[in-house]
Formats: sequence, C-alpha cells, structure tokens
Amino acid sequence: MKKYLVSKDATIHKAMDIIEKGAISVAFVVNKNNRLCGVISDGDIRRALLEGYPMQGRIRKIFIKKCFYAKSGLDYSKLFQTLPDYIKVLPILDKKKRVVDYVGYDRNAKIPIASPSLLGNEFKYLTNAFLSTWISSTGEYINRFEQEFAKFSGCKFGVAVSNGSVALHLALSALGIGEGDEVIVPDLTFAASVNAILHAKAKPVIIDIDKEYWTIDPVEIIKAITAKTKAIMPVHLYGQPCQMDKITQIAQKGKLLVVEDCAEAHGAEFNGKRVGSLGDIGCFSFYANKVITTGEGGMCVTNSKKLYDRMRILRDHGMSKTKKYWHDEVGFNYRMTNMQAAIGCAQLERIKENLKRRRNLENKYRKILSKHAYIKFQKDHPQRKRITWLISALVANGKRDKLLKELLDKGIDTRPFFFSLGEMPIYKKYLFSNTNSKAISAMGINLPTQNYLNDKELERILSVVEKVS
Repeated sequence: MKKYLVSKDATIHKAMDIIEKGAISVAFVVNKNNRLCGVISDGDIRRALLEGYPMQGRIRKIFIKKCFYAKSGLDYSKLFQTLPDYIKVLPILDKKKRVVDYVGYDRNAKIPIASPSLLGNEFKYLTNAFLSTWISSTGEYINRFEQEFAKFSGCKFGVAVSNGSVALHLALSALGIGEGDEVIVPDLTFAASVNAILHAKAKPVIIDIDKEYWTIDPVEIIKAITAKTKAIMPVHLYGQPCQMDKITQIAQKGKLLVVEDCAEAHGAEFNGKRVGSLGDIGCFSFYANKVITTGEGGMCVTNSKKLYDRMRILRDHGMSKTKKYWHDEVGFNYRMTNMQAAIGCAQLERIKENLKRRRNLENKYRKILSKHAYIKFQKDHPQRKRITWLISALVANGKRDKLLKELLDKGIDTRPFFFSLGEMPIYKKYLFSNTNSKAISAMGINLPTQNYLNDKELERILSVVEKVS
C-alpha cells in the first residue's frame, strides 16, 4: 500500500508523482503513524494549481480531510451502493485507522491505450516558458530541445516542428523532392507517411513489408525502383528498426535519398546507431501517445549542415536568415512553440526511464500470453534494438476482431494495426505490392501500453484475453 500513501506534509509535486504511479487518481494522506488524515485527487491538485498554489507548496492546505472510508471485513459492493457517484476509490482501515487496503468501484472505468507521463520537470519548465513571455516559436527551450534531441538521436542538428506529419513534408521539401519524383514507402504504416509524399507533389510507390519483422522489405525496394525513383522512406514500425544496412546500400547504389520515419521509434537502434541518424533526414513525432510528447510536435534530425540550414528556412516561411522579412522562396509555418519545447526538454530527461518501463510492461504481457500459440509478439533481431512504443502482437485463427470487441466491451481501449494503404481507394493506384502487409494488418493488435499500468488493470486486460483463447 505504500505507493498509494502520501504524507500530509508532502509537496504537491510529490503528491502528483504518487497519484500517477498509483494509477487510481487519488492518494491517501497519512500522518507519521500512517493513520488516515484524508485523501487528495488529481482534480484537487489541478484546482490548486489554477488558483496559483505553487508546485513546491505543501498539500496540508488542499487535501480533503473529511472523506469516506471503510473498515476491514465489510461488504464493499453494498457499501458503494450507498455512496455518492463521485466516490470511486475507498480506503480500508484497520482498528488504528491505518490504511491497509483500498477498494475501487466504477462501472464506466476505462483503461486507455496510452497516456503521457508528466512526472518530471514538465510543469516547472512550462511555467518558466510562460512567465518568460516567450510563448511562441522563439525562446531558450526551442534551441535546447533541438540540440538535446539531435544529440540523443546521434545527429548534429535538429529542427523542431509543429507535428510529425509536417516533419516528413519538410524533409522531402528540403531534399528537393517534388513533381515527377517517386518515393518508395511501406504499405503498413500510418497515412501520414504517404500523405507527406503526396503533399510534396511526388508519387508514392507503396510496397510490401517483411513478414517476420513488419518493416519495409529491401527485396521489394529493388523491384520497385524506376528511373523516376528519388527516395526511400523506411518506417520504423511499432518501434522496430528497418533493415537499414541493406536500405542504405540500395540507396547509395541508386543515388537515392533516405528519409526515415521514426515517429514510433524514439531511441531504437540498428547496429548500435540510433534511428534518425541512418538516412539523410530522420523525422520524429511527439504526439501524446508517443514515447515522449510535447502534446503535438515533431523534429527533423540530420548530420548535414546544408540540409539543416535549408529546413530552418523552409520551416520559417522561407524567410532569409540574414535579411528580416525577405523571402527567397515559398516556405511554410511549421514552427514549434517554446512552451511545447519546454515540455519536450523535461520529457527527454526521462526517456530512458520511460523506455525501460514500457519494455518491462511488455515482458509481463509476454510472460502470460506467449503460452497461447495463436498470439505472436514482435520479434527481436540481433542487429536491431527494438523499443516498445505500443505493445504489438499478431492474433491468428481469426480471433483478432473478437478480441478487440471483447476488450472494448470491458472498457479496455485497444487498437487494430494500421490498414493496408493499398487497400484504401485513395491510395490503391500507388500500390506496387502488399501480400504480407495485408495479412499482418488483419491480425495485428496493440494492447494498452502505459508507464504506470497497475497490476489490477493488467490482470483485468489479461483475463479478457484468456477468455477469448
């Protein structure tokens, strides 16, 4: 029970940490003898912060002192029927009023597929950016985030942008890819990959994936190359690095450019090098369900000073860096705000910790579910250091859709794999091959992947999966 208890003299920051790690939306406030003094919820903390209470302020003034509780041995189901609807968690006390357990009750409780972890310096840096009045696209956190994330990715330069989709478009534009050019892209990926190519007025060539590791197939790349091929866009799908040695060999031989889509693979490696550093430009997303987040946001990373300078100009309306308000070409407004970058800096400080938690959670799923022959998890390859973005698996024997429905009916959010791009009418004319991707798309499922998914929630998820088996 220790992880649910907070001292009445603790700071708001400490209480936030305990509430998020406990994953039940509340913490039980106790004195030095562990006797219950009250409760504090995430809602109580939000209200206090909005009223100007500092993060380092003590919770003694804001926790709820008069709270409902139960004694050991009662019929909790009947007790909840007599309580107000807003009471979802009830502490259980022993004879000395010490918290020994809790019981939760919520007919409509949902387990989301993912949620951001904001337990570090996010609020501190965000407040600092806000108070500095540099809340738009300039400020200390922009430069810091670009430099630190580029270094994390093994690159010299980073260009922060407003989201991962425009990162891809900016990369293609900076490389001069446009009308008449072809870009090879995998069939199994989120639509942003192929849309960026179309927005650049180039032609996507959609090809099949490797059925073992679910990433773009180098053999199919060779087959799809024509005189118009200008670039390859490998997508490190669900945290799995592509076979970058063969892809870069193909690119070098054909004098092709490589734009890595790393939206789902922060920190993944191929042969000891981080994804994003293996092609001409690497593109990342910092959407709320990613390994680290800025709410919305993205980043292009590169080792080329020339490409870095060009991306910065295009990102900022095509404006000259030496002559204010002088435009040499048509650019875009793809800038990230200083406030988003502030959150990003704090997230980056804990990325290794977050990656470790996600992998530990995946290992728990694997330990229980790998006994079922019809469930197959992502494979690991000795050359590739895969990361856990979402816990991804294939469900055979036609059970995938049934499992999705059962989980959703029980309030557990899940995701099927992305649809095969080539099966959608708007992209079908660009399809080259999709035998493996079509089959894998129909079997793929993503299970809840949260940093602080508690044991009771995990048991709830696993029990549904067990029933479907």
